[in-house]
Amino acid sequence: MKIGEASRLSGCHIETIRHYERVGILSPTARSESGYRCYTDHHIQQLRFILHARELGFSLDDIRELLSLKEQSDLSCEAVDSITEKHLHGIHNRIRHLESLAGELRRISASCSGGHIAECRILEALGKH
Repeated sequence: MKIGEASRLSGCHIETIRHYERVGILSPTARSESGYRCYTDHHIQQLRFILHARELGFSLDDIRELLSLKEQSDLSCEAVDSITEKHLHGIHNRIRHLESLAGELRRISASCSGGHIAECRILEALGKH
């Protein structure tokens, strides 16, 4: 199938598919006699895997490694678990950081007295950091 059909079936934009090929995440495709890329059901499965992993926030490097591990079905899940745990740890760190930012914004926002810009405590607080 051509790239447009692969895009439709996978839900992945055409340019994104080309990008994944360029960076080596998507398996290379065969070419038709006229030079068009020819995608298979395997490519569609890979694209869906990539999209779901991206939705979960995995990096392209992690996805590349996960796809490589997926092809080695006789190996232990230890490497997959390690990648997932590392990613989850990063998510928890980001959540803590975002909660800290939210607290700071609440404090800054609470300092607003609704006056004029010249007396704006929010702008003053932002300028002090």
